[in-house]
Parts: sequence; structure tokens; C-alpha cells
Amino acid sequence: MRIVFHFLAVLSVLASILFLNVALAERVKDLASIAGVRSNALIGYGLVVGLDGTGDQTTQAPFTVQSLRAMLAQLGVALPTNVNPQLKNVAAVAIQAELPPFVKTGQTIDITVSSIGNAGSLRGGSLLLSPLRGVDGQVYALAQGNVVVGGLGISAKDGSRISINVPSAGRIPNGASVERVVPNTFGSSPDLRLDLHHSDFTTATRLAGGINFALGRNAAQALDPVTVSVIAPDDVSQRVAFISQLENLEIEPGDAAARVVINSRTGTIVISSHVRVMPAAVSHGSLSVTITERPQVSQPAPLSNGQTTVVPRSQIEVKSDAGPAFVFAPGASLDDIVRAINQVGAAPGDLVAILEALREAGALRAELVVI
Repeated sequence: MRIVFHFLAVLSVLASILFLNVALAERVKDLASIAGVRSNALIGYGLVVGLDGTGDQTTQAPFTVQSLRAMLAQLGVALPTNVNPQLKNVAAVAIQAELPPFVKTGQTIDITVSSIGNAGSLRGGSLLLSPLRGVDGQVYALAQGNVVVGGLGISAKDGSRISINVPSAGRIPNGASVERVVPNTFGSSPDLRLDLHHSDFTTATRLAGGINFALGRNAAQALDPVTVSVIAPDDVSQRVAFISQLENLEIEPGDAAARVVINSRTGTIVISSHVRVMPAAVSHGSLSVTITERPQVSQPAPLSNGQTTVVPRSQIEVKSDAGPAFVFAPGASLDDIVRAINQVGAAPGDLVAILEALREAGALRAELVVI
């Protein structure tokens, strides 16, 4: 089967399918990405100069002075070895950037600079020319420019300080020029591979079936719950148009697994729509213990040569507030669960205890995930 000869016919079929109203359908570009088409992380080290006395303290960040010496030596300026400059307008920074896929030499990308010393703020500073390297050690971009800081830090002589956001980090829009292109395998293989953002057997099967319906049988096959292989045109220009139509094809993804996610740090609880509860009766109450200290003064008897003392006295009160019991019917849905919990006024911490108890009792038909 040669897709190249039927390319125009395939495009017309795909275009007609795009207008079909499929319930709960999502575009392929929102469900999956093209294998091999990704960005690459870059990292670098540099100096930010021109700060208004908010740079690194050289006694606590000696690497800043070492970097400055090395840079000045490259520019033909040699500092005496017995001279230790005490600078307050220079800060050593780490530089981060993402190299987008298919970026070309000469294009610019945004970068982020973050202080790695004890600089108070990077506001008003300028990054000197610094190389950005990939994991292979090669230089892929050169960074330089004025730092844009969204934070503000003000300190007084008595040690008090007010800080808004994070003044020790900033961005440089279009601050790096791409000098090397990352090789890619786009167009080198006879097929394309779509990688789902979330692993799911049902979604992978439906994705392959939807593509086969549009292109014909055996045009796509699901290799695993993540990857779907699609036969594509050999010509690169035709492949670009082919992917443009393919990623706008609408597919109905599979339903997510029944899961209850609990964030232990914030108390946030998310319950998916397929969570079910088997028949169970729940009663949740709270036990509060209150201890009150009421010291009393003890006076000695007249002419007893005694001393006035303070006698401690503790009063303990135990209160048990039993919450109303509620019963889950067979196969209770998400609405039933939320309604029952709202009736007893359970706080997030109480809800966690209820869900864990239901799971231990075997009544919760869902995966309980604590993050």
C-alpha cells in the first residue's frame, strides 16, 4: 500500500471527517505527540554586571571573583595576584533555556538566569556573553542581554528586609542566539510514531482505529498502550501536510481509571467520575480533650510560720461529638459520595480518614493515591 499515490484522496477523507460531531472527542494533537519531536534542555554559567550594590559578596562567593579574573584575562586585562576585588555589582548566575524542535541557526530563544551566589537582586543587571551547552557538552547557543526581574527586594541598615516575588532570578526574552542545530530523524523512517501523553490501551486502540478509518486498513497499528505507528509519505513536504491533517483528526479517548488522589501537603482531594462505593455504613465523629490550668493560692494558718504558695490545679474535660452515620447504597456514584460527605461536614483531613477506612473495608472501588 503506497500512501504517496493516494495522498490527495487521503487529505479529502480526513478533511470530511474533521466536520463530524463526535461526542467527547479530542484532537490527536491534544492526545499525543510525534515521537522524536521534542525540545532539548540547555544550561550555562555566566556573570551579571551593572547591579546597584546587590551583587555577590566576594568573601562568601569566591567563584564570582575567579570567574571575573578568567573573563578579564581573556580580554587582555591581568589583575595582580595580591589584589582581591571587593565587588558588589557582579553576580554569578546559572542560565537555563529550552531549545525547541526544528529551530534553525540564527534564531533566538528565551533564557532564564538565576543567582547561584548570595546576590540580593538581579534587577538592572546585564548578562555578559555566555555559552549554553547541551548534555553532550557542545555549545548550542550564546546568551547575552539585559535581565528582566519581576521581583523586588529592599533592605534597611537594621537588617529588616521586604521582598516581593523572587528578585534573585529573571528572564531575558530572545536572550540567546542559536549557533548549532540539533539533528532530527523527521522524514528518515517510513512511518510516524504517535506517543500518547497518558498510557491507555483503550485510547491507543481507538486512535489506531480512527486513523485506519480515515486512511484505510493497516495504515496504523497500536504497538503498546503509548505508541501508535502510522505509515507516512516518503516526501518530507508531503509528510508535513500529512501530519497537519492527521493531528486535527478527532478521537474519543478512553475513560480514566477510577482513582482518588490526595495531596497530603495542601489537603486537596480529587475523585474521578468512575469511583464507586460498595454497600457500607460510615459514622465519623471527633474526640476533643481540653485541659485547663487554674492555679490556686494557698495561705498558711495564722501564727504557723508557713509561707504562701501557689498550688497547681488542672481541670480535664473530654467531649465526644459523634457525627451522624450515613449508608452508601450499592454502586454509589461520585455525586452520592460528595452528597454524603457534605451532610456530615467532613473536613479534608476527615475525608482522608473516611476514604482510607472504606478502602481497608474493601468498599472503595478505586485506587487511592497519596502525593
